Amino acid sequence: MDITAIGIGAIAGLVIGFIIAKFLEKGKASKTIGNAKKEAAAIIKDAKIEGEQVKKDKIFQAKEKFLELKAEHEKVIINKDKKIAEAEKRTRDKESQVSGELSRNKKLNDQLEQRIKEVNHRREFYEKKQSELEKLHKSQIQQLEVISGLSAEEAKSQLLESLKETAKTDAMTYMQATLEEAKLTAQQEAKKIVINTIQRIGTEEAVENCVSVFNLESDDVKGRIIGREGRNIRALESATGVEIIVDDTPEAIILSCFDSVRREVARLSLHKLVTDGRIHPARIEEIVKKTERQIEQEIVEVGKRTVIDLGIHGLHPELIRAVGRMKYRSSYGQNLLQHSREVAKLCGVMAAELGLNPKLAKRAGLLHDIGKVPNTEVEIETPHAILGMQWAEKFGEKPEVCNAIGAHHDEIEMKHLIAPVVQVCDAISGARPGARRQVLDSYIQRLKDLEEIAFGFGGVQKAYAIQAGRELRVIVESEKVSDDKAAQLSFEISQKIQTDMTYPGQVKVTVIRETRSVNVAK
Repeated sequence: MDITAIGIGAIAGLVIGFIIAKFLEKGKASKTIGNAKKEAAAIIKDAKIEGEQVKKDKIFQAKEKFLELKAEHEKVIINKDKKIAEAEKRTRDKESQVSGELSRNKKLNDQLEQRIKEVNHRREFYEKKQSELEKLHKSQIQQLEVISGLSAEEAKSQLLESLKETAKTDAMTYMQATLEEAKLTAQQEAKKIVINTIQRIGTEEAVENCVSVFNLESDDVKGRIIGREGRNIRALESATGVEIIVDDTPEAIILSCFDSVRREVARLSLHKLVTDGRIHPARIEEIVKKTERQIEQEIVEVGKRTVIDLGIHGLHPELIRAVGRMKYRSSYGQNLLQHSREVAKLCGVMAAELGLNPKLAKRAGLLHDIGKVPNTEVEIETPHAILGMQWAEKFGEKPEVCNAIGAHHDEIEMKHLIAPVVQVCDAISGARPGARRQVLDSYIQRLKDLEEIAFGFGGVQKAYAIQAGRELRVIVESEKVSDDKAAQLSFEISQKIQTDMTYPGQVKVTVIRETRSVNVAK
């Protein structure tokens, strides 16, 4: 019992102590809450003060921004007002200008209407005057027709016929005088140019033959060249195409061939074989092939040196090779390359004298005979002038040069001034004394043929071929041939010579008709 009472008393004491502790904690909590409220009130007060300050600052900044925007807006408005004012001013100026122009146009329109009225008035006046003049003119024509006994059309036709005859007579007189003066002047100038050109160009000519002489150190070499049963000489003739003549001529062998290239190949091959000492058919074929290649290279070098010496540039390699082959060709005994070089120089000088292009003239002069050196062994029937023109066209030569090449023997029509220059220079080079060689018999025969052609026409009394066949003088009977017939006869004879004969240069045909009246005084 006592223990229970003690326990209950202890528990009651604990409960009372706990309650007292709670009350004490509650008092502390209330005190803490009071302090917290005071701090919260202080914080709220400070926050309100700071909020008011921030609010004032923001309002101030907003006012400043508003003022700035307002100032900028006012500036923009002021600028727009200025522009509007300027536009209004320009508009007022334009209006004033337009009004001034309208007023001036109105004045001009008034003046124009006044002028139109005056012009119409004058036109009416002139029309009246013209009608009066036409009436007066008709009356005068009628009076003249009555007086002359001719109508106006008849008088007009007679007057036109008279004027035509007078004009024709005057024109013929003037034309005749002009032609005579032109012929005289042209002939003098042409002679002067040709003589100056010939005097300025002088070249040495070496006449080419159809045989070459190969000299030997001794006659013992002849047997080695002939070989056993003649096999060496047959092999050499077969390889070169040259006839080799071994006769009693001491220390010499004759090479005969019309082709200078083959003769030169044979000569050089013989020289190499004799120098080497080994002469047999296989060796001969080898040496001949090497020599042919050497000659081909030499042909190209000769062509290059020729075009460089003449100052000709841009020539096609095939044309350069054709120029080199001219060295081994001849025409009437005249070396073709020397002839072409001389013609090129003559063309350059004559073209310069005539005010033409000397470079083109030189080019045409050098290439005018390339048709004589075909690059094939096949016989070509085309005339060498046409063939040369075709080659020049093929290898890109200018039309002037091609026409000059094709027309230098009158095979085609001359279209450029260089063509007659090339023809004249070709005749000068070929007709110069000593330039070409002819056999006496063929020369005499050509002169006889010229005279026989003249005797083939009616009315011819005598005919003489003079100046080495460059001129044919024909004397006709005056009873059978009139003056007009003489001119026609001269033309027909020249055409006959041109179609039936082959000759270098040109032939001049002169027909002479003489009328004699003889009386005897007794």
